[in-house]
Amino acid sequence: MTVQEWIHRATETLKGAGIASARLDAELLLAHTLRKPRTWLHAHGDDILSDRHYEIVEARLDLRLDRVPIAYIIGHKEFYGRRFKVTTATLIPRPESEDLISLLEVALPSNTSLLPTAPLRLVDVGTGSGILGITAKLEHPELEVTLLDISRHALQVAEDNARALDADVTCIQSDLLGQYPYIADIIIANLPYVDAEWERSPETNHEPATALFAADNGKALIYILIEQTASVLKPGGYIILEADPVQHDDITRRAAKYRLVEAGRDGYGLLLQKLA
Repeated sequence: MTVQEWIHRATETLKGAGIASARLDAELLLAHTLRKPRTWLHAHGDDILSDRHYEIVEARLDLRLDRVPIAYIIGHKEFYGRRFKVTTATLIPRPESEDLISLLEVALPSNTSLLPTAPLRLVDVGTGSGILGITAKLEHPELEVTLLDISRHALQVAEDNARALDADVTCIQSDLLGQYPYIADIIIANLPYVDAEWERSPETNHEPATALFAADNGKALIYILIEQTASVLKPGGYIILEADPVQHDDITRRAAKYRLVEAGRDGYGLLLQKLA
C-alpha cells in the first residue's frame, strides 16, 4: 500500500467512526510512524509502506478508533509554538490554556524598569506536563518559576519538558500550594474544573480523572486554591486561573471574600488581583 492510499483509507475509516479531524489524524499517525514531517507525506504519496511500518501504523489507527487522543499515541502536543511531551499521567494541552499566557502579559509590568530588583516569583499549581510554567519562563526569563503537582508521574513529565526546552524551573511535589515554601507574586493554575455531569468528548475518558474532574460543579479545587492565597500570595499579586467561562462569575464572587478582585478575562482565563 502506498502512503497516499493508506492516508485515504485511514481518513475514511476515522470519518466513519465520527472523528472530525480524520485527515489530520491519519497524517499525524503515519508521519509519526515514518518519523517524517507531514509535508514529506505530501511529496511522497507514491512511496510504498514497508510491512513493519504498515503493522505499526495500523495498530496506532486502532488506538485512535478506540478514541485514544492523538497526543497520547504520538507522545507529544504543541503549545504556544513549542512541542511538549505528554503521557497518560497528564492532561493534553488545549488551545484555551493559551488564554492564561495572554493574561500573564497583563499581570507583568509593561515597562521593565518597573520590575523589582528581586525576580518575580511565579508558581504553576497543578502543572501537569508543565506547559504554563515552562512557557512563562521561556517567554519571560526574568521570572523565578516553580512547578507544583501532586502527581509524581506528572511532575516527572514536567521535568522532562523543562530539560528538553532548556527552561530553568524548580519542580516540587505538592498538594496545591501545601508544600510551596515561598510567597508568590503570581500564581497560575489550570486545575480540574470539569463537572462529571457535563457532556464531553469520548477522548477525555483516556485522560487522568484526577486532573479533569472536581466537585462543587467543577469549582472545589479552585476554591481551595483561592483560600490558600491568603497566606501565599503577595498583596498586589495576581492569580491566573483557567475555568469554563460559565464558572467565572461564581469564582469571582468567592474570590472577593479573600480580597481578590477581578482584573481581567480572556476566553477561559480569569485574572484576579490581591488587594494591597
